[in-house]
Amino acid sequence: MEKPDIPRFALESFARVNYKVPFLKVQHYPLDANYFSIENRENYPVVDYISPNRRQFFKIFHMTAGTGVLTVGLHQYTLGPGDIAFLHPDEIMSWQTTSEETGGHFCLIHPKYFERDADHILQSLRMYPYFKASKAVIQLSANQSAMVNQHFKSIVEEEKSTNDDKKQAILLHLQMILLEAQRAGKILADAAVPESYGYIHGFLSLLESSFQVHGQDVSVKLKTAAEFAGQLHVHPNYLNSLVKEHTGKTLREHIQERLMYEAKTLLLQTDWDISNISNGLGFSGHAAFTSFFKKKEHISPSIFRKSVLSQVNS
Repeated sequence: MEKPDIPRFALESFARVNYKVPFLKVQHYPLDANYFSIENRENYPVVDYISPNRRQFFKIFHMTAGTGVLTVGLHQYTLGPGDIAFLHPDEIMSWQTTSEETGGHFCLIHPKYFERDADHILQSLRMYPYFKASKAVIQLSANQSAMVNQHFKSIVEEEKSTNDDKKQAILLHLQMILLEAQRAGKILADAAVPESYGYIHGFLSLLESSFQVHGQDVSVKLKTAAEFAGQLHVHPNYLNSLVKEHTGKTLREHIQERLMYEAKTLLLQTDWDISNISNGLGFSGHAAFTSFFKKKEHISPSIFRKSVLSQVNS
């Protein structure tokens, strides 16, 4: 069976389509993030980034000023004032700011925020028609945008308050935001992403799927850069150059960064012992995992676990 030809388009062709170089700073959500958080975009530094799968959080953001390019999956949107975006946890997304001014809000919502008393709202989020890559951005009218903005402001005020029923109030405002967007129903036209972006998306998607740890007795099979390139039917040197050019890191660096993120996740969110974690992540043994972790973090995994958990519980 003949191998497919290596694509022969210049790296510069990717940079000319809406993007700066490098712009894709891979951004993982903090492991200690709150189950619900909301920020005013005017007070929050806007950075150009890409967020891979398994963010765990649903994300909603509304713009009142400024412009930017949002990519959800393989769909690209040019956003401006009055647009609202709905981002599902499973979608790879990227953002690039294209203006100096910015305004609006964004919120992150973990499914566990709805536990016990609001499961019906979680189900409505999961069934909501716009948490899909091909329908992720809605254009609001001026009046609708003003109402949505006021709901976000009310959520900010409630979140800062000490009201006993603040969660109930937040959820009511959230449902009104969903309702206003659904009433608008005007899906922003999307465009296909540049072909080169598809390779970066494909690599991150494969990288993410390779870290599905199913249990202490099932080891992840760590893939090499060449194996990822083979799955995408491109030469390893081409894929490495492309990823390096647009993220500032090599394939190997991304693989190791994702490995460290999974290691920290297991250390902080499970009660597995170090041997089980090292086995689950595909290391040859406890010593190999500890050596890798110390080289990256300058601290042993056991001390890292104790230190972070003690801060969380204090």
